Amino acid sequence: MGICEGRVVIVTGAGNGLGRAYALGLAAEGAKVVVNDLGVGTHGESGETKGAAERVVDEIRGAGGEAVANTDDVADWDAGKRIVQTALDAFGTLHAVVNNAGFVRDRMFVSCTPEEWDAVTRVHLRGHFCTSRHAVDFWRARQKAGEAIDARIINTTSGAGLQGSIGQSAYSAAKAGIAALTLIQAAELGRYGITANALAPNARTRMTMTAFADTMTSMQEAAFDPYAPENTAPLVAWLASEQSQAVTGQVFEPFGGTIRLAEGWTDGPTSADVGRALRADEVGVVVGDLVARRNPAKPVYGTGA
Repeated sequence: MGICEGRVVIVTGAGNGLGRAYALGLAAEGAKVVVNDLGVGTHGESGETKGAAERVVDEIRGAGGEAVANTDDVADWDAGKRIVQTALDAFGTLHAVVNNAGFVRDRMFVSCTPEEWDAVTRVHLRGHFCTSRHAVDFWRARQKAGEAIDARIINTTSGAGLQGSIGQSAYSAAKAGIAALTLIQAAELGRYGITANALAPNARTRMTMTAFADTMTSMQEAAFDPYAPENTAPLVAWLASEQSQAVTGQVFEPFGGTIRLAEGWTDGPTSADVGRALRADEVGVVVGDLVARRNPAKPVYGTGA
């Protein structure tokens, strides 16, 4: 028996890449999986990977697992409810939502259009909201009815969201929002028996291959491929399991055989209190001292720093 035996898990964007690896890994650990995928391409092109969700379901069933497909849009409010209802109709309950769906439309900030900005933030940030909100409605109602809830929200942020990435202003902003959303969900939903954590995976996907193809392709023939999306699946399975009950509000950065815990924004150096408002001509010296004393920041991806 796997660590997710008896758990019912929704995985969005599960037709390819990381989502597919998560769905297969969860099923291998005993979970019953709702495989959600809209069938769009890397940049959100409609129908480019039509049938992807069904193919993953066939893989899971072929290996003896249980799964059903769903092709709803995660960023549509009513569709988010249908995704949750798919789990309830097929398996009678729900224990975890893995928010993974997304696409990129990389553009330098000076060239980004409102349409591109809205499309990227919609699928990532609103997409994390819609499905999870409907799942929380289900869990909260059950908890208020007297049932003990042990539920999970597993979000997907990115190194781009934690420190920024050149040419990805919309994507980075959305992923930063997801990291903050995870903290708020953890703080607000613990009373209902719901934990919330996030991943910032470093893996080979359709999206990352557009920016880091040379580095990631070079490792495919290695004895151990650190960029294989399957490397992240065990962490997802553990977070979806009952074993992770005490862990919430965390952002994990898995890579290869390692897991790093991100510490996020925290208080840095503080200037001495002068007992009055600083004058404008005094601020430069104070800020210069603070910057000199702070811990070095991780560089923005793509700056070469």
